[in-house]
Amino acid sequence: MPKFAANLSMLFKEYPFIERFAAAKETGFDAVEVLFPYDEPGHEIARELQVNRQSLVLINTPPPNWTGGDRGFAAIPGREDRFRHDFKRACRYAQALKSTFIHVMAGPANGPEAHACFVENLKWAADHAPKQQLTIEPINTDDMPGYFLDDFDLGLRILDEVGAPNLGLQFDAYHAHKITGDMRAVWDACRDRTVHIQVSDPEGRHEPSDRIIDYPAFFAQLDAEGYAGHVSGEYHPRHQTADGLDWMR
Repeated sequence: MPKFAANLSMLFKEYPFIERFAAAKETGFDAVEVLFPYDEPGHEIARELQVNRQSLVLINTPPPNWTGGDRGFAAIPGREDRFRHDFKRACRYAQALKSTFIHVMAGPANGPEAHACFVENLKWAADHAPKQQLTIEPINTDDMPGYFLDDFDLGLRILDEVGAPNLGLQFDAYHAHKITGDMRAVWDACRDRTVHIQVSDPEGRHEPSDRIIDYPAFFAQLDAEGYAGHVSGEYHPRHQTADGLDWMR
């Protein structure tokens, strides 16, 4: 089976945030991701990672005011200064917490100017932090209306335009299904550029199953193909998180 990680922004929410690391460890997760760690003291997160012998796989670029706020600034013309300020903050957290990846969020935008802005900001970010691995992630516009990076073909083109060795694709199977209806075909087109995977059931974004996406078959395919990265559970548990982890087995 692949190496699994738990998204602690969505899983184990029956616990206070800082207690989720231990809860994840107790249920078999040696790796975690946190969407926005910026409202928590970094030293407390670092302590939990160390005590529980866990690695942090991924954080997102801010904004810290996620609720009701913009979903990033990287593709918004005129917000370059805000993007660079936020990216530097993300780099400080990633360095302190030894996060493998920073997901650079595009934000709500459209058109050629947004495309050019996203590419230039990604080039700047890759040059600013050459030792930090970065990702971009196509996100469906039902969940995030107006989000710029809403297509996997567009994501691949942008990777080619940026041409940075420390920038790769974040492949969320949920978004792939929502955008195209054929997750496995999208994976076949994107596997060589993918550095991190996230999974959930397309219906309700709950625990992965085999009802719509055949996840057991997908995990077997990842093993056969030699995928070496993590597969992160990023979903809303139906009940207590620990009661719905059969998908990992």
